[in-house]
Amino acid sequence: MSATILVVDDEESIRTSLAGILEDEGYRTLFAVDGVEALSVVQQEMPALVLLDIWMPRMDGMETLQKLKELYPVLTVIMMSGHGTIETAVKSTKMGAYDFVEKPLSLEKVLLSVNNAIGMSRLKEENDSLRSIVLRDHEMIGASPLMKQLAEHIKLVAPTNASVLITGENGTGKELVARSIHYDSQRRDKPFIEINCAAIPEELIESELFGHERGAFTGAVAQKKGKFDLADGGTIFLDEIGDMSLKTQAKVLRILQERKFERVGGTKTVEVDVRVVAATNKVLEDEIKAGNFREDLFYRLNVVPFKVPSLRERSDDIPLLIEHFLDTFCQREGRERKMFMPEAVELMKRYDWPGNVRELKNIIERLVIMTPGRTITVNQIPDYIGAGEATREMGGSKPGSALELSSLREAREEFEKEFIIQKLEEHDWNISKTAESIELERSNLHRKIKSYGIDLKK
Repeated sequence: MSATILVVDDEESIRTSLAGILEDEGYRTLFAVDGVEALSVVQQEMPALVLLDIWMPRMDGMETLQKLKELYPVLTVIMMSGHGTIETAVKSTKMGAYDFVEKPLSLEKVLLSVNNAIGMSRLKEENDSLRSIVLRDHEMIGASPLMKQLAEHIKLVAPTNASVLITGENGTGKELVARSIHYDSQRRDKPFIEINCAAIPEELIESELFGHERGAFTGAVAQKKGKFDLADGGTIFLDEIGDMSLKTQAKVLRILQERKFERVGGTKTVEVDVRVVAATNKVLEDEIKAGNFREDLFYRLNVVPFKVPSLRERSDDIPLLIEHFLDTFCQREGRERKMFMPEAVELMKRYDWPGNVRELKNIIERLVIMTPGRTITVNQIPDYIGAGEATREMGGSKPGSALELSSLREAREEFEKEFIIQKLEEHDWNISKTAESIELERSNLHRKIKSYGIDLKK
């Protein structure tokens, strides 16, 4: 769809000439003869761009610009004037105008300004859209008391500049907590830079964190900014900081204390304004005792500690997480929205989830891809999830035993039998309608009815 441009000018010749060149470029044009009419048109049509003359009757361009920006802050406006001065241009720009063009109009300059303004608006829309997707993908899901408490603590700490240490098991969502702290802070419009300290070789970690100068080592053919440089004004997230070497820990400590560092191979001191958020699945107090972590760095990081609960500690959140991941993956894969049967949800709630939310997320993605119908039942749930529940019910017998697998299979078969009978009753024992409602081939439903010995009502 072509962008709509509103031309506001009391001279008909200006409106006509601008309409001709803009429509030749594929834009749709609207017109107003003064500021009062312009406000009415914008309210009804909401154009992508306004070309606004300054000298007009009833309401001049500067007053119109002020009202437009009050009512529609994101609306892009280009000012036009044959009596403009540098002072007027500067004032209109400070009031929110994108550009200022002088009369007599150079149509080439007008087109250049219009195309740039439209392009900038589209980039901003794309950026806002991508930002909302990122925020949605990293949204913290949960209504359990532990998650509500965590959210409250984040809102208290986020507006400050305090260093934060996040602990918790693998897969609990420590990165989500770090991002929430950043996006709820005054640094939200600045970079959020993440680095996994365990994934980078020891010989490269300093270069990644602090950057390097040209010729600092073999292969350093140009100066490179490090993560702390890139995070200036924002937040740096040091994930798995418990795996960082003592030598690198000393340099990170200096940044926390002095807010400055030197690049590898350099002598120039670089000053930065960075908030440090760190995370680990290790017990750092034990690492300190073992001589693997600096005690002074621990106290610098642990100004505000956060403990992210495991999924088994907040199993009531599992239904919410299931729905969230179903939405995410069905949309991403372009598939019809799937639904979990209540019995399947209950089975998922009773599992221990050693891999926490990350494991649950992977399971849901697999089920979205591998389940042909719209309904996900206990039959689609991986065996080891049900086996874990069977183990607990039988007092802890070893997973994989013949008794356990047999009991689980029998339980599933019994559930499926009752489910089919229930659906047959709902559809007055009509096999075709029942097969359609549960998304099963009619012949397959016949086979199951026969194998379970279900007596069809006559």
